[in-house]
Amino acid sequence: MPIPHSKSRLATYEDLLRLPEDVRAEIIGGEIVEKAAPTFEHGRTQRRLGAQVEPFERRSGHGGPGGWWIGSEVDVEYEDHELYRHDLVGWRRDRMPEMPRDRPVRIRPDWVCEILSPSNWANDTVAKFRTLQRHGVPHYWIVDLEHAVLTVYRFHDGIYGVAAVAQPGERARLEPFGELEMQVGVLFGQDPDDQAS
Repeated sequence: MPIPHSKSRLATYEDLLRLPEDVRAEIIGGEIVEKAAPTFEHGRTQRRLGAQVEPFERRSGHGGPGGWWIGSEVDVEYEDHELYRHDLVGWRRDRMPEMPRDRPVRIRPDWVCEILSPSNWANDTVAKFRTLQRHGVPHYWIVDLEHAVLTVYRFHDGIYGVAAVAQPGERARLEPFGELEMQVGVLFGQDPDDQAS
């Protein structure tokens, strides 16, 4: 839901700083848009997906595939009037040798994941999709909880194309994290100990 601000200009990060600390918000198309409080399902999916990509969040060659910085709810500024707080986001360490510490981060990520909910569906599938594509973010994952589908987009030749689609009941190697097999079902509520997931 948009948060009122001066309509005489487009919102910037400085406008976000004026909001109360407990307000989770982004800037989309120059408007401040509050992120709805996550449901239990959304929060669980975010946590479980984070756990599955966790082996990559280390230096390469140290007991796992490594090579990434991965975080959740990180503010990333793409343009003055486009600043998103992604559900999950990652940078390859060969591009960003030091852990991102700035807020907002102004270096384009290498992977973004958004978990859809009714209040953010259009923003994640249209507005953010277009911005990430414009900035050449190599991989954009969209987790659709309502339809139990994970879609992986890959940036190539200036546009996003579907690299993979996965659903519960499958194990998948999904780029850019293809070194490890992912249990897709656990993102959609299946028990991680269920070997069928």
